Amino acid sequence: MFRSHTCGELRIADISKSVTLAGWVQTVRKFGSITFVDLRDRYGITQLLFNESLNHLLDANPLGREFVLQVKGIVNERSNKNSNLPTGDIEILVNEFSILNKSITPPFTIQDDTDGGDDLRMKYRFLDLRRNAVKRNLELRYAVGRSTRNYLHENNFMDIETPFLIKSTPEGARDFVVPSRMNAGQFYALPQSPQTFKQLLMVSGYDRYYQIVKCFRDEDLRADRQPEFTQIDCEMSFVEQEDILQMFEGLVRRIFKDVKNIDYTDVIERMTWTNAMWTYGNDKPDIRFNMQLCNLKYPTHTFSDKPVIENLINGADFKVFDEAETVIAIAVPGCAAYTRKQTDDLTEWVKRPQIGMKGLVFIKCNEDGTFKSSVDKFYNEEKLKAIAEAAHAKAGDLILIVAGAEERTRKAASDLRMYMGTTLGLRKANDFKLLWVLDFPLFEYAEEENRWVARHHPFTSPKPSDIDTMINNEPSIANPAEYLKHPYANIKANAYDMVLNGNEIGGGSIRIFQKDLQQKMFAALGMDEHEQQHKFGFLLGAFEYGAPPHGGIAFGFDRLCSILGGSESIRDFIAFPKNNSGRDVMIDAPSTIDEKQFDELQIKLDIKEK
Repeated sequence: MFRSHTCGELRIADISKSVTLAGWVQTVRKFGSITFVDLRDRYGITQLLFNESLNHLLDANPLGREFVLQVKGIVNERSNKNSNLPTGDIEILVNEFSILNKSITPPFTIQDDTDGGDDLRMKYRFLDLRRNAVKRNLELRYAVGRSTRNYLHENNFMDIETPFLIKSTPEGARDFVVPSRMNAGQFYALPQSPQTFKQLLMVSGYDRYYQIVKCFRDEDLRADRQPEFTQIDCEMSFVEQEDILQMFEGLVRRIFKDVKNIDYTDVIERMTWTNAMWTYGNDKPDIRFNMQLCNLKYPTHTFSDKPVIENLINGADFKVFDEAETVIAIAVPGCAAYTRKQTDDLTEWVKRPQIGMKGLVFIKCNEDGTFKSSVDKFYNEEKLKAIAEAAHAKAGDLILIVAGAEERTRKAASDLRMYMGTTLGLRKANDFKLLWVLDFPLFEYAEEENRWVARHHPFTSPKPSDIDTMINNEPSIANPAEYLKHPYANIKANAYDMVLNGNEIGGGSIRIFQKDLQQKMFAALGMDEHEQQHKFGFLLGAFEYGAPPHGGIAFGFDRLCSILGGSESIRDFIAFPKNNSGRDVMIDAPSTIDEKQFDELQIKLDIKEK
């Protein structure tokens, strides 16, 4: 072995021991006839002391940053202790050293407060991984994986691998495709998830399956997306929805305890999709803070059972509200003292293209009980007070109101709520709040395609109470503009999402396990019998051999790690991530291949100009 101990191991109790260390040179500090070197490895940093007898050797062979060094010496008590280091009470009095490998000057400093930008660090990711900040992220990722495996093993789950080279069935995100040399003109696809394979494992009798598995989607990227990502993928047989919820609440509680030393004992709240959409504006609400949406005017087609209070805003001849499909208010706590500039800045914020509002109405609930608004011309004090009461605003609060088309306005109100939550410091990274969102619609209507599409995926079962509605009605629509009147619009999915701090960290469903119901689902999505057999004949055939009731869930492993680590980007928790263009700038991938490979694949490249 090149070392007897690691650089993070030695303590005051080890004084006078003869040791051998190996690692990378972090810093070199010369003080006259002696030299101090900080030696770093994965486990920590240990200070080395080269006295006068070795200094002439260092003059002949000077050490540089990131040199790989082996030293032998005696553990000595430091005179200038460093309380910031676990090894800060000791140093190694070096009596022998060997330079195992030299390093050119790194392109950025290998320390937490590095001077390297994102692009540079991604190009030299193998150096970036030496930094403590990145190392801690990967250690957390490993801890989440270890905790997951232990919990699932203890609950009789079996880790079973599924193929990466599968059949393309493009009904969701775009597939990555792989040409087959042995089957000219045919292609594999990389799996977007192991969905059909885990269902087949249930048919095979492996009643509790899991994988921590790579998945692939060819989609546009952002901070929380990568073309290849990791799922905690799980499936169970002979279960109902409640069994799944209880099992995986236990998993997440275990991860919190093992990784963050948090006893998450709170009851995990449950919320319907409809309630989430109209109370928070999205289906993954951050419930760490209140600031709920108040719908002052509901669209006529809403499914919400909340009371319509449009009488508070109608009849004032304020066309912005009168002509809007919906009007939504948010009471922002403690912000009535906002200046004109601050409210103008918020108005400009909601007018940005990515938010899409034409403007913002505000009402200040002053501490003395009076009200001041940007619509005083249209609404008297009595009306403003009524709006404030409807929005649950208190003295000192600022009410922000947006109006317009239902979907855009609801999303804008949701974005505004999250923005104000961040601005006011209500979204603390170390404050965790879990939530189940239930009872999603089974279908969405794609107006541009004039057909139903699955909100989750085509293997999701309807709620038991809605199965007859699905079986006894045809999916065709005479007038696409009236799709909300179709019975399919009211069918609920037997599906569930787990949300953590405004992020969906897991989603799943009870699956369809009867052949005739699965065929009905495929037909509802516009697949004729031939297409069903071509894409999913293997699954339909398997259902004829005694498929058990089953369901499962998949957690976004990278995203869960990033939230636990206090980061908004999953890239920070992946060893070798891609950039926002899907490129690995370190190895320069994707790249071209040579003509010989094309010839072997019997493929001719014809790139079309955009």
